[in-house]
Amino acid sequence: MSIKPHDQASGGELATPAEPIADPGLPAHTWRPTDVDERLAKRAERQVAGLFALSAVFTILFFVSYFVFKVGDNWDVGAGLGASTVALGSTLGLALLCIGIGIIQWARKLMADHEIVEMRHPARSSDEDREVTIAALGDGLEESGIARRPLIRNSLFGAIGVIALAPIVLLRDLGPTPGQVEDEEEGKGLEHTIWKQGVRVVRDVVGTPIRAADLQIGDLVNAVPDGLFDLEGVDLQAQKAKAPVIVVRMEPDEITPGPGRDDWSVEGIVCYSKICSHVGCPISLYERTTHHVLCPCHQSTFDLADSARVVFGPAARPLPQLPLAVDSEGFLVAQSDFTEPVGPSYWGRGE
Repeated sequence: MSIKPHDQASGGELATPAEPIADPGLPAHTWRPTDVDERLAKRAERQVAGLFALSAVFTILFFVSYFVFKVGDNWDVGAGLGASTVALGSTLGLALLCIGIGIIQWARKLMADHEIVEMRHPARSSDEDREVTIAALGDGLEESGIARRPLIRNSLFGAIGVIALAPIVLLRDLGPTPGQVEDEEEGKGLEHTIWKQGVRVVRDVVGTPIRAADLQIGDLVNAVPDGLFDLEGVDLQAQKAKAPVIVVRMEPDEITPGPGRDDWSVEGIVCYSKICSHVGCPISLYERTTHHVLCPCHQSTFDLADSARVVFGPAARPLPQLPLAVDSEGFLVAQSDFTEPVGPSYWGRGE
């Protein structure tokens, strides 16, 4: 840039430098082999296109690995990493690496490498400068060869297009949609749990069954379905997120049963989902005198004596109630699964 003395411009601004300084001593531009030999340029072009094509191949292998190797059901590669993890990570990583190397090779061997001088200008460029900039961008686009080298352009767009499909495939891991048909195994999906007729209500953590006669007025017990801890991995975590319940005993005449729920309690014992219907926090803060249970996250409050009706807070719906019965040994069991989905509301409920 020219560092000539500046004249004071009107308005107190300094005048813009007129022209760049002379060559400060940079070495003369050296032409690359691909600049002077079209045969070498074509070979470099094929190399770049080959890298982009290889990226597309690795992306396809990523898709294949996703459906071939199941999480938790494949051989251990090492360091605790299964085949699914290694295959998905390596194929997607190599696909991205090939695109990166291809772009670097393209820039080093085929794009123009001349030094460019840009004049300094005020915050807002003049119309002439804008026209020059647009022309320079056009020249840069032309010198990049993207228009003259359709093999590179098309292979790059193809590789990027294929690899862009990877996130779409990974959306499948978000789980079934609310309206999706349930899996053959019980309790899958968002609308059902492993509660069913005859499943005993057992204390959380210890897993001991709960005898109705052992509960006192005012007791609140955190409970889960019998058999929950026989599950493993993803199945265990999914059921722990939606199957836990709270069991409360109160005076039978204090209970106001909802429509069709006259036989859902046992001698004043009621059972509700422990998962808040607002955003899914676990609930257990119980006020014995009012029969209110409080969610510690956002203070949604439910009346357990009145079908877990919302009495305060942002929750939009009551806690789902689990219908209870007593088996031949006097232990609490479920009459069925919850008759409504557990947890936060979602788009399929019309709420």
